[in-house]
Amino acid sequence: MPARFVDVHSENPQPRRVQQIVEALRDDALIAYPTDSGYALGSRVGNREGRDRILRIRGLDDRHHFTLVCKDFAQLGSLVHVDNAAFRAIRAATPGPYTFILTAMPEVPKRLLHPKKKTVGVRIPEHPFVRALLEELGEPLLSSSLIMPGETEPRTVGWEIKEELDHDLDIVVEAGETTAEPTTVVDFSTGVPEVLRRGAGDPDRFE
Repeated sequence: MPARFVDVHSENPQPRRVQQIVEALRDDALIAYPTDSGYALGSRVGNREGRDRILRIRGLDDRHHFTLVCKDFAQLGSLVHVDNAAFRAIRAATPGPYTFILTAMPEVPKRLLHPKKKTVGVRIPEHPFVRALLEELGEPLLSSSLIMPGETEPRTVGWEIKEELDHDLDIVVEAGETTAEPTTVVDFSTGVPEVLRRGAGDPDRFE
């Protein structure tokens, strides 16, 4: 079946449409949605097939660092180990276009972790639609930037994504313009911040 295209207001997402998308996610849908650093693919954490579909679309293997997109710092802190130094640095940088790699808590499903390091990415985006979605969903969203094989930047245009991935996705969300720059990725898993990817967030605060 072709993907549903859902147009959402960029500043004030319509609650009914957000609710429809959340219902689809609870039904194990895979969505493409805009963030503060380009489009991402998202599914419910408990959706086993969702993880595999994301890897397939992006042409990635099991060593890919998935990201758990969180609504706030309290939710983030329940998923990963955060020491005092990391706590202060991450708190100061969120919400924003950063992904942080940290050691996962035992509650996070093993299939979402880096197989050797037992780490996972976490992030708190600053985007009205994502915040409304996470509030309604009531749990983190399993996510990965929508960067196609052979490309370095995330997709930014909803209708182009719908055209290209129509039968690989269940929903494509459109919610105004978004930047083509991916998140800045900072690895805190060794206790010392290491910038793995320079992106939309200012990396200098971690170097």
